[in-house]
Amino acid sequence: MMKNKIPYSILDLASVAQNSSIKETFAKSLDLAQQAEKLGYHRFWLAEHHNMKSIASAATSVLIGHIAGGTQKIRVGSGGIMLPNHSPLIVSEQFGTLGNLYPNRIDLGLGRAPGTDQETAHAIRSDRMKAVHQFPEEVDRIQHFFSEENKERVRSYVSEGVEMPIYILGSSTDSAHVAAKKGLPYVFASHFAPAQLHKALQIYHEEFQPSSYLDKPYTIAGINVIASDDNKEAEILSTSMLRMILGVVTGKIDYLQPPTPMTAELKEIANHPSIQQMMRYAFIGDKETVKAQTKAFLEETQVDEVIVASYIYKHEDRVKSYAMFSEIMQELQE
Repeated sequence: MMKNKIPYSILDLASVAQNSSIKETFAKSLDLAQQAEKLGYHRFWLAEHHNMKSIASAATSVLIGHIAGGTQKIRVGSGGIMLPNHSPLIVSEQFGTLGNLYPNRIDLGLGRAPGTDQETAHAIRSDRMKAVHQFPEEVDRIQHFFSEENKERVRSYVSEGVEMPIYILGSSTDSAHVAAKKGLPYVFASHFAPAQLHKALQIYHEEFQPSSYLDKPYTIAGINVIASDDNKEAEILSTSMLRMILGVVTGKIDYLQPPTPMTAELKEIANHPSIQQMMRYAFIGDKETVKAQTKAFLEETQVDEVIVASYIYKHEDRVKSYAMFSEIMQELQE
């Protein structure tokens, strides 16, 4: 049995479609957030990636400000900021500023992956690997910068006393230990790395220590959704995501491509074990198909919230898919 009243949210990478500009991509992200707000979505998160022509959310905190400024009540945040890429002080100043501009609406999700290739990661921060090992301590520093008790010489004055929920992100079991020990909400990237989802959730629940931030475990898990009027149409729409995943696997990243009929070659790619693994929680089909898959996922994982990514070429098709998913979540909770 699934939990009652499960919030549902959106993870957006500001994906750049073929024949679309960066400026148009940002406009589409804002429109999606505005539509999501009307549809009852709880949060709209953006993810940090670098040196990828198909993803425009590199300056994540700037884009969060753009989305928050164009919406009224939906929570906006990072899913996530890759902390080893940055100084904790700078992250605190950026999100402290956002928290002052948009009170009680900003979330700070923190991860430790590079969000890019190793060469680019080194260009971002040459001592990055040292920062990776210090991730738990750097989370502590950010919490300290937001605390009103910070009286040290180095301070983030725009952050002190600002309400800023912090979420620990992960795609393996390592982050589950960190989130549990710190008593922070835990977000698992099962939309692209589902292999260790259940083990990570188990670790988090077993090791969770209540904190001043959270008195009991809170989990969020990612899924991919492509919903349309019928299964055939949804399958065609999914070919854009399939090509994107293939590009990630082969290192040949390109813009989000227009959908095409599902050819024998694409079916062979889709059935490859590594692609199948990545798409384990990709729910593709008409409303009833996606509804059944979503219900099974929520009952299986018992997560407190679900966050949805959707890689669809045409903006209107993407908005329609998210509208259908909103209907699905509302029906499941009636």
